[in-house]
Amino acid sequence: QVLLVESGGGLVQTGGSLRLSCAASARAFSNYAMAWFRRAPGKEREFVAAISPSGGTYLPDSRFTVSRDNAKNTVYLQMNSLKPEDAAVYYCAAGPTVTSDENQYFSWGQGTQVTVSS
Repeated sequence: QVLLVESGGGLVQTGGSLRLSCAASARAFSNYAMAWFRRAPGKEREFVAAISPSGGTYLPDSRFTVSRDNAKNTVYLQMNSLKPEDAAVYYCAAGPTVTSDENQYFSWGQGTQVTVSS
């Protein structure tokens, strides 16, 4: 089990940027794929981005960038050009491989709220 703690959420205006961080407790962090998901009120949890242990990324939305610092056991999500529809609770997750399937991830953080004002 990996303890994951997200931070960096907050209120931002439309068009603004935020960088989320997710700190992991495990020494084996560098062996895990890491992902970001989000859940907006009344909606299903949605895949946002993932990064492999070696830094390969899977990003459906080009406004976002995912990166990791294995020396700090931390993964980041840089979000640019934010829109009101990006507002959600953002979660990071750890798993064995890069995938958009949330069921493949075995550890989840508690989430951080992102609010985008119009």
